[in-house]
Order: sequence, then structure tokens, then C-alpha cells
Amino acid sequence: MTQAPAETLTLVVAEAMTKDVGRAIARLDPADMAKMGVAVGDIVQIVGKKPTVARVMPTYPEERGKSILQIDGITRENAQSGLGERVQVQKTAYETASALVLAPLAASSVFAAEKDRKYLGRLLEGLAVTQGDKVRATFLSSRHQEFTVADTSPKGAVIIGPHTVIKVKGQGTVAREKTGVTYEDVGGLQKEVGRIREMIELPLKFPELFERLGIQAPKGILLHGPPGCGKTLIARAVANETDAYFIHVSGPEVIHKFYGESEAHLRSIFEKARENAPAIVFLDEIDAIAAKREDVRGDQQVERRVVAQLLALMDGLESRGQVIVIGATNIPQVLDPALRRPGRFDREIAISVPDRVGRQEILLVHTRGMPLAEDVDLSKLAELTHGFVGADLEALCREAAMAVLRELMPKIEMGGDYIPYELLARLEVAWNDFLEALKEVEPSAIREVFTEIPDVQWSDVGGLEEAKRILVETIEWPLRYPGIYNYAKTKPPKGVLLTGAPGTGKTWLAKAVATQSQANFISVKGPALLSRWVGESERGIREVFKKAKQASPCIIFFDEIDAITPLRGAGNDSHVTERVISQLLTEMDGIEELKGVVVLAATNRPDIIDPALLRAGRFDVCLQLPLPDKKARREILKIHTRGKPLAEDVDLESLANATEGLVGADIEALCRQAAMLAIREFIDGLPAQTEMPDHTGLRLTGENFQKAFKSIGKSPWANHDKQEQPD
Repeated sequence: MTQAPAETLTLVVAEAMTKDVGRAIARLDPADMAKMGVAVGDIVQIVGKKPTVARVMPTYPEERGKSILQIDGITRENAQSGLGERVQVQKTAYETASALVLAPLAASSVFAAEKDRKYLGRLLEGLAVTQGDKVRATFLSSRHQEFTVADTSPKGAVIIGPHTVIKVKGQGTVAREKTGVTYEDVGGLQKEVGRIREMIELPLKFPELFERLGIQAPKGILLHGPPGCGKTLIARAVANETDAYFIHVSGPEVIHKFYGESEAHLRSIFEKARENAPAIVFLDEIDAIAAKREDVRGDQQVERRVVAQLLALMDGLESRGQVIVIGATNIPQVLDPALRRPGRFDREIAISVPDRVGRQEILLVHTRGMPLAEDVDLSKLAELTHGFVGADLEALCREAAMAVLRELMPKIEMGGDYIPYELLARLEVAWNDFLEALKEVEPSAIREVFTEIPDVQWSDVGGLEEAKRILVETIEWPLRYPGIYNYAKTKPPKGVLLTGAPGTGKTWLAKAVATQSQANFISVKGPALLSRWVGESERGIREVFKKAKQASPCIIFFDEIDAITPLRGAGNDSHVTERVISQLLTEMDGIEELKGVVVLAATNRPDIIDPALLRAGRFDVCLQLPLPDKKARREILKIHTRGKPLAEDVDLESLANATEGLVGADIEALCRQAAMLAIREFIDGLPAQTEMPDHTGLRLTGENFQKAFKSIGKSPWANHDKQEQPD
């Protein structure tokens, strides 16, 4: 047993790292640890409104030099203290627990068996607890079970050891006042959470500050963003972390069929909040009850009255007191304008699609209790999941865990209705499981325009060295190193137009750019945008750019762009293409700036494209892809014969000379045709009724290439590069 020193420090509570959640760890500055006389692994007592204990670890280097105490939401709840509050910290005596009685906080049938209680003990091993503390056991994926420490033996501060006997008392209750979500469970949204906290926690905790300054405290926040990005999760975290009374209201449940009932229901919600002030009213899917009144039809008078009632309750003649309203929607443009003014919703916070760093934090949250194999690289997985929002990443982790369970199912005895946790504890989620899950889960942010990016590297593009260099500089560098361009006060190009003969590799280059840039990729087939309905084609252009902005950094690729951007005023009877061109022009270089989006287009008819698109500021770079020279043809032949069983008489140098005038697509067809001829000769030479032939004798010979060359003929573009290609 250790002796507790007399010295006590007063420290400010700070948010814990994602990886520390549920481990009862208190991170302190090494200088503060020296003052208190504690070493790594010692136990300290943290006293807020209530005392609790935690194991000491040093803070990370970037957080040192501050008088802070990093503890997770569970430890903060045990100490009954919030972020930014001051707590007393001192070293304390502790013993290893011989027995522990836990009471589940939610109704559950788990841990009924003796083996499962041993597994629970292993999950909680090493935790420092006292009677009355809350603890969390995290299982596969991010699912967890929370317990209250009902009793400890011996009394006081104890550590759960490998031989501690765990007893589970009761089955818990279904209803809980707290949501169980802490700020550490919200990954990738630190900036947004910080803005929400200053809008909610300051008015609720220190209302006298606003009175002294003579300003009115903020009363409302509107959260908007794509579905699944974390709007409701943030509200649940705020509800759990603050001591305010929390009322969750789903928009549609306000509407009643009887006259006046909807407005009365809304009034009763705010009245209940006033009675229990300080309070937070969370209106989820607020667009269902607060749409624009001028757009409401004559038979929808209930909706119009509900909007008016909500406006009056939020900022009418009668003050609503210490009641803060949080609204959430993914279509803020349909809300009534009167609702979005200061005094009602004082601040609108956009919850955007997470970037690579945000995705990695979210993956850390959802793999917190997952037994990951050594080959799993969450950083690489974050790079592969462009356009994925938080809900998609949660589904991805769940699918990866399901892939492991599918392998387990045949091993379970038939007729058994119980799988012990001991068996589940041996499972491991490997990198291949995540790759399989990626095939099942599509990114929500760009689902309507999602394109499966083919794995095409720069090494798969033969020749075109100058074009590759320019594409790397104009597309890849700005997306990868935006800070350098900001420092140099230089705006990267907005658009690149690829021109050249059919088969020279325009689309192939676009595929390589999509793979190498590690950005979201939206492929648009030009003619597919055109619609017979007035306004639909232009709306299609707007939607593509809207999705690209949400999922930035993003590349939009318009294949065969000449189909939608022909020369205006060229005698075309339909004005659809003229409107589409106008929409495209304004999207690429209008009043609203295009950030983090690069437009890549391909055409073999640049002469018929409207000149307004070709000016600087729209398509800044025009790349004309030439017919491949001898060196490029040799590289293309190497690429398309890579891995093929070539005979010794196949000379790629001679083939490069013989294929003068052919484009890349012709050379690919030549290699494919030669392989087909070799397969035909090999199968024709097999003995009759051969079921499993030895195919190691198959070879592509020089004769196969000669025959293939005669069968495909020359490209219609051969020897016409100068005459046919526009300048």
C-alpha cells in the first residue's frame, strides 16, 4: 500500500485522447507529476463535486507546459466536473480488489455465465475504481456496456486485477437520463464541438457573465450538414456532458391530427423546459415543422401555424428564460427565413464531410474495442475512404466485424443458442476484412454520383511524360499541399481539358489522376446529363458541383464534354445546351468561389466547344495528347505484355517500330488479339477430351503478333496527326 502525500494540485479539466476513453487514465504534465511525487501507473484522487480515482500517465509532448488534467467523459462524470472546470488532484492509497459488484446501467442479458464474467474482468483489468463510479466495457466494434460499481472489497480506492472476482447484480433498467455519449465519442469534429460548447455551456454555467456585460446570451444553434455526419451525435454528447435538462423532439412527432393540438404540443415542450431550466430543447429534423411558409400549400395550414408558433416561442414577447434550442437538418435551404435570424438561431454551424484526419479519428472511435490484427493500418484506411461520413465509417467497421463472424459461424455447434465471449475474444479483424467491407459500404456524401475508382497508377500509363507532369502539378499538388499554395498566395488551376485523337489515353490519364491524387472522384458522362424536361439538365450540373464541394477535395471528370458544351448560337434549335453551358460557366468561375474542386474534361473535338469555357479561370490548362512516338509505343507494349507468357522470338523493339501511327488503344488491342490467337492455337493442339490441360506450355510468339497486326489494321487517325488534329 502506498502513502498519500499532503501536496494537492488544482488543475483544469481537459478533453482526453480518443484512445484513452474507458481506461480511467488521468494524463498530467511530467512537471506536475514530480510536484505531487507520483510516477507512471500510480493512482490519484480527483475531487470535483465528488471524488473519484484514476491511473496516472504523462501528457503527450504537444500538451505539456499547461496546468491541465486530461480525463475522459466517464471519469469527468464520476468526478461530477465538466471541461474547463478546476479539480483537486492528489496521490492516494490503493489496493488490488479481491471482489467487485457491478450493477448494469441498461437492461441486458450479457455476462450471465461464469465464463463471461471472467471475460468482463479481463476487459476491465487495470482500472482504478471506487464505490459509486461508472465503468465501461467495450466489445467488438464500438458497442459497450456500462456498469456502476455497487461495492468493492476492500473499501476505498482499488484496482481491478487478474484475480478479482466480478459479480453482476441485477439486469439494469431500460430508461436512462444520460445518453452515454461523451465528447471523446465524437470523432473529427473538435472545431465544431468547441463552437457549440461556447454557445451552450457558457450561458448555462455562467449566466451572470452576460448580465454584467449587458448582452443577451445566445439562445439557439442550427446544425446542418449531410446525413450521417454527426449532428444528432453532437447533441447527445452535449446532453450528456452538461447538467442541463435535455428534451429531444423529433420534428414529425409534433404534428397532430386535431386542430390546435400541434401548437399546444409545441407550447408544452417549451413550458416543460422553462420549468426545468437550465434546459436544452433539441429539435431533430426541424425542416419537417419549419418549412418556408410561402411554399406551404393551401391544405397544409397546420404546418404554417406550427412555424408561427415556433417563431413566437423562440423569440416572442415572453422570454423563454434559460432555455437553449438546438435544431438539426440536412436541408437548411427549406427552413423559414424568419427562423434563421439572430435571436432565434444565433449561430449556424455546418457539420461537413470529414477530411482524412477526421476520418482517422472516427475510425479510432469505432475500432476502440475491436481486436485489430497487426496488418490493419487505420491511417491508410482513412485515405481510402474519401466521401465517407461518420455513419458510413461506423457501418464499415461493423461490416468488417461481420466478415469475421461469418467465418466463425460454421465452427459453432448446430442448435447452440449461446456463443461464449471466450470464443469471441479470440477473433481478430484483419486488413482484408476492411477491404471486403469497402465493397459493401458506399460513401453517403457522394452516393448519387459515386464512382468506383479503378486502380490505375502512373506506371500503367505508357509515354505522355509531359502530360503526366502537368497533371501532377496542376491537380495532385494543390490537393495534397494546399498550405504551400496559400503561403505563395497562388491559386491553383480550376480546370484541365484533355484533347487528342481517340485512343491516345485521355480517359486512362483521368483514371490515373483519380487514383494517384487520393481525392474523391466524380465521373460525369456528358450526354447522360441532358434531359428532355426543362431545367433538369442545369439542375444536374448544380447537383454535381454541390456534391463535389461537400466532399472536397474532389475531382469532377466530364467525359466527352463536347456533347454538353457545343458552340452557342451555332444554329442549334434546342436551347438546352446553351443553358447547360451557362450553368457550367457560373459553377466553374462565377461569384461563388470553387474551393477544393478541380474540373477535368476530355474531348477529341475541342473545335466545337464554346470558347467561354476555354478561357483562363475555367479550363486554365489545355493538354493535347499526341500520337505516341517510338519510345512511348515501347512503354505501352511493355505495359500490355506485362505478365504475359512471351516466347523468346518476341522483340518489343521491332514491334515498337512496326506499330508507327498506332495509338495506345490500338496497341492494347494488338496485344489482346495476339493473346487470343495464342490461346486458340494452344487449345486446338490439345488431345481430344482433355479436362485439365497443363497450360504452362502456352506462349505468345512473334508470329501471333504478326497475324494480330494484320487483323486489326491501322488506326484511322494514323499519319493524320497534323492534318486532322486542331491547333
